[in-house]
Amino acid sequence: MKKLSTVIIIILSILLLLPGNSDAKGKDEEIQKDIASKIIRFHVIANSDSEEDQNLKEKVRDEILKFISPKLNESKSKDESRKLLEEYDDEIKNIALNKIKEEGYSYNVSTTFENTMFPVKQYGDLVFPEGEYEAYRVVIGSGEGKNWWCVMFPPLCFVDVTVGEVEKEKSDEMMEGYLSKEEFGYLVGEEKCDIEIRFKIVDLIRDFLKK
Repeated sequence: MKKLSTVIIIILSILLLLPGNSDAKGKDEEIQKDIASKIIRFHVIANSDSEEDQNLKEKVRDEILKFISPKLNESKSKDESRKLLEEYDDEIKNIALNKIKEEGYSYNVSTTFENTMFPVKQYGDLVFPEGEYEAYRVVIGSGEGKNWWCVMFPPLCFVDVTVGEVEKEKSDEMMEGYLSKEEFGYLVGEEKCDIEIRFKIVDLIRDFLKK
């Protein structure tokens, strides 16, 4: 009984020293919104999950990125990138439609600029938190298939157009140029120590009870 009382006192003392769950969650949401305010995501949604439709999605993606890459690569701001995408929106749709027709399909294509909820997504060593992001979306046909995504600004999509992957050094350099130190640290996991601390507390309490 005395040991249990001691454990309770230890738990309460530690919890008083740690930021509360609500505070931590609020901080996470604040950082996510700050990150989201500085990036544009690129979203390509396939007609269905069939192998044929998924392959078509990738071919459409490649054609769009080859076209838009040189135009966005020199963009210095999110607003500038948005304006360029709006300016070339009709051409992007035509490129997608022509590729679809070339591959023997008759799907329609729609493009939108909208705020969309995304789950946690990993891009190389960068982990983008769950939340709402502005995205340029290309929807093929009914848009019921799995999607492909990347970060269009800063232009992570364009380092390797065919697979949408970047080397760690290049992705870090790009993102560091547009994000604060805290925001960048959050993407690479340096700022998310609260959960680790809490698990360490559980380990310490378990060890104490074993004595």
